[in-house]
Amino acid sequence: MNDWTTVPDIRTRALRRWDDGTLLRALAAGHPFPVIDIPLRGPRAAQIGDDLGAVQAWIAALDRGRRGDTQYSLDYAPIGGRLIGRNELPTRARVTTYKQAWALLGVAGKANEYAEILALTAEEPAVHSWVAGQPLRALSLGPTWPGLLTAYRWLADAQGSSKYLREISAPGVDTKFVERHRAVLAQLLGVPASSSGFLAALGLRTKPEMVRLRPGSGLGLVPPFSEATLRLQEVARLDLEVRTAVIVENEITFLSVPVPVGGIVLWGKGFEVNRPGSLPWLRDTQVHYWGDLDTHGFAILNQLRAWLPQTRSFLMDRATLLAHRERWGHEASPTAAQLDRLTADEAALYSDLVTDRFGERIRLEQERIDWTWAEERFSYR
Repeated sequence: MNDWTTVPDIRTRALRRWDDGTLLRALAAGHPFPVIDIPLRGPRAAQIGDDLGAVQAWIAALDRGRRGDTQYSLDYAPIGGRLIGRNELPTRARVTTYKQAWALLGVAGKANEYAEILALTAEEPAVHSWVAGQPLRALSLGPTWPGLLTAYRWLADAQGSSKYLREISAPGVDTKFVERHRAVLAQLLGVPASSSGFLAALGLRTKPEMVRLRPGSGLGLVPPFSEATLRLQEVARLDLEVRTAVIVENEITFLSVPVPVGGIVLWGKGFEVNRPGSLPWLRDTQVHYWGDLDTHGFAILNQLRAWLPQTRSFLMDRATLLAHRERWGHEASPTAAQLDRLTADEAALYSDLVTDRFGERIRLEQERIDWTWAEERFSYR
């Protein structure tokens, strides 16, 4: 009788309908209960006479488990062999109502909580639809629903307002609440869940992008200061005549390199190089770029040339790499991406790095290059 269906087996089969959300989705939609019909594995006719007591105990356990049909009902069918009681054995267990399912699974409290969430969100169609479609996720948010609704309403009303999220005035919620539940709020509002995408899609103001620069004295950009960090949008609107621009990946190197006459030095900050790259007054300027000698350094150079195709690299060559063997490190996660904007020499060196020609995952960080070597090769002076 090891394979005869037990009450826990019946509960397990029914639980699948709870776990996949079927039962709560049907409840939310107002549909009749999706009947759970479970075939029972029981004794064969030949087994009945062999152990009548075991068969009677099995029937009794199933009968007790239905709790007077409050958890499930049983269907019976006649079976050949020695007569047992009603000459019938249970062949199917059937759960036919929501009340039965909640009792069988012990989830009446959760089902009531879900019904309360449905009622709470009834006046917000988009939210109500989400709750109806993702019942278990909605349940997991439990006590946060009043706050979520308040935040949702404020964000929906603030769309296109160009406000900062910090200006949220919804009772009981703040920016940290919104950030903590951004993924859910994004689904409710139908916008991207990323921080920048969430705000941009809602028409809210994002944190301004900044660009850090060291202008030559002749530009008259920020006298008497030698360095400034300014809002990218504001800098982009300037009408500057820059003869030469130098974009540098590493911060300390950015502070160390000489500013070209009539020019400017900008901090590229790795893959944030799009910021200086997007400045319109650099489009007709001589641009020089210095980055790490590794695969990602060339990827950043390739990315910058999408904005400024005239960019020339310096100190990103084979001679510099091979002259500093004792200072090589290892690149944690090299890229092998196709880079279409490299010169022939750059592409050859990039290929050498990708294929480990000189060693496994080698890299020469910008700040490890001998400064005297570098000074003698500043091509923009």
